Amino acid sequence: MLIGCPKEIKPQEFRVGLTPAAAGEAIGRGHSVIVETNAGMGAGFSDEDYQAVGATVLGTAEEVFAKADMIVKVKEPQAVERKMLREGQLLFTYLHLAPDPDQTHDLIASGATCIAYETVTDDRGGLPLLAPMSEVAGRLAPQVGSWTLQKANGGRGVLMGGVPGVGPAKVVVIGGGVVGTHAAKIAAGMGADVTILDRSLPRLRYLDDVFGGTFKNQYSTAAATAELIETADMVIGAVLIPGAAAPKLISREQLSTMKPGAVLVDVAIDQGGCFETSRATTHADPIYEVDGVMHYCVANMPGAVARTSTIALGNATMPFMLSLADKGWKEACAADKHLLNGLNVHAGKLTYAAVGEALGLDTITGEEALQI
Repeated sequence: MLIGCPKEIKPQEFRVGLTPAAAGEAIGRGHSVIVETNAGMGAGFSDEDYQAVGATVLGTAEEVFAKADMIVKVKEPQAVERKMLREGQLLFTYLHLAPDPDQTHDLIASGATCIAYETVTDDRGGLPLLAPMSEVAGRLAPQVGSWTLQKANGGRGVLMGGVPGVGPAKVVVIGGGVVGTHAAKIAAGMGADVTILDRSLPRLRYLDDVFGGTFKNQYSTAAATAELIETADMVIGAVLIPGAAAPKLISREQLSTMKPGAVLVDVAIDQGGCFETSRATTHADPIYEVDGVMHYCVANMPGAVARTSTIALGNATMPFMLSLADKGWKEACAADKHLLNGLNVHAGKLTYAAVGEALGLDTITGEEALQI
């Protein structure tokens, strides 16, 4: 199979879909790899690094899209990239279709087969290709939130860990999954007073057993959230419904109950955001203010630490990428129900029910798609 990796063009996105190591693994198995020039520069990989493992470097994204059987990316294809997809081509990347009707319609119209990292599953009920970026985003959230909390950036001017005689920042993390757990760990490590909310009692028991003395946990209800945000200096939104739009957990009306200069960090912004006032921002212009509350809603947070993120993502995606290349998507998905769960679009049909529900579109099942 001819595997192509274009340079990411989303603003301030420095990650790359294929590391030289992954390219080398694919080439070692008899596949060919083409990479757009400078695709890896943001993550610290030169064209020479790819050439050293046998990959071919091409001058434009158009060449990569025109030649490749499978396109491997990081972020969802932008409008100009979607126009370059063709019928029968395989796209393997993050998609986050539920809050993005334009992308969804374009991918359906392209006739391409699109497998989304964020909906591939595993035997433990996890999302193995989302997990590494969730870990990165979770660990980044208190870091960027503490920066936003500084007075010069519009925040309350509160130090996360306080100092002797002055209390620490109060941080509320909504969601106790991968993002929330890593966010709570880092915030607590910075010395903050942290409470994590979740609706799974088994998860709360796990958090209490493992992190009992590090941060507090509480069962998530609307009343509990409303009470905690009144005294919070920072709220980190870390909820996820796989493949679906994120629920809105804090309304605009509730912002008036928060402290002036408090900070909302919405890690769920890729799925539409979990605060009513959230809108996607970029690393170039990451924060904005609504009703006195600062919002940090960068849609590709892990792109800020591109080298760490690229290597972590590559470690997770490489086995699936190799399976798709070795077997072809149909055989690979037929043999692996978890990879089949990643199928979102095929041959002009939407194949992920949660996206169809969010956008009001008809869907077919992955099993039905295998027959087309």
